[in-house]
Amino acid sequence: MTVERARRVHLGVAAVAWFSLAFQMVLTISGEAVLVETDPPGLAQRIYQYLAYFTIQSNLLVAVTSTALARDPLLDRTGWRVARLAGIVGITVTGLVHFFLLRPLLDLDGANWVVDKLLHMVVPVLAVAAWAWVGPRPRASVREAAYALVWPVAWTAWTLVVAQVDGWVPYPFLDASEEGWGAVGIACLGITILFLLLFALYVWLDRRLRPVPR
Repeated sequence: MTVERARRVHLGVAAVAWFSLAFQMVLTISGEAVLVETDPPGLAQRIYQYLAYFTIQSNLLVAVTSTALARDPLLDRTGWRVARLAGIVGITVTGLVHFFLLRPLLDLDGANWVVDKLLHMVVPVLAVAAWAWVGPRPRASVREAAYALVWPVAWTAWTLVVAQVDGWVPYPFLDASEEGWGAVGIACLGITILFLLLFALYVWLDRRLRPVPR
């Protein structure tokens, strides 16, 4: 795997991720993507809710780190390592949670259906495939995984606190007012275990798979 080929792969992932994020932002600003139709929020609230979704944040991490790799496929800095690992694990969780938990609850069509598939299926598959194919590797360790874990933990804590203030949650399995704290606690525990397993898996694979690019 050459550096130039790796650059093209990362550029492709970055382009799809940025397009998907921009597409969703346009729908959010225009009012097309409003989940609570009986009480549509104002523009500022819609933008906040857009940014509050774990899906958006994980796609954003993939877009930013892939863009950096398109410029330098051999990039290797401590902060970047953490962001890259967080992005890959986060986008994997995004795809898995959407497929198994959220997809059966959604009834989308038109542009909303298209962008939903881009953010939850296309970008996750492309990002993980690119990591497996062009790396860069090795770039992960237990230390980077520990730092990267701070993001999903902080996101969960923030989401639960804000839910108590304004009653809005990005995902139904985090809605304590509807599901109860017991169910929310079980969901958080399950997702935390998923994160830990995926961090361990990616760190292990990072050290076992061949170094790329050369």
